[in-house]
Amino acid sequence: MPELILSPAVATTLFVLACLAGHRYRRVWKEEGPRWQLWVSGLIAASCLLVLALVPLSVS
Repeated sequence: MPELILSPAVATTLFVLACLAGHRYRRVWKEEGPRWQLWVSGLIAASCLLVLALVPLSVS
């Protein structure tokens, strides 16, 4: 099994996606919107940040 390494472009994309999902989560929470939107936005943000935290980044 090959080693899993994130490229800087993929890491940046995941970070931006996590920020946008977190912003959407906060907006839906503030407006007391549907619960399913909170779950989807929260899971997207959490999974992106978890991948960024646990998968090494290629620096070369």
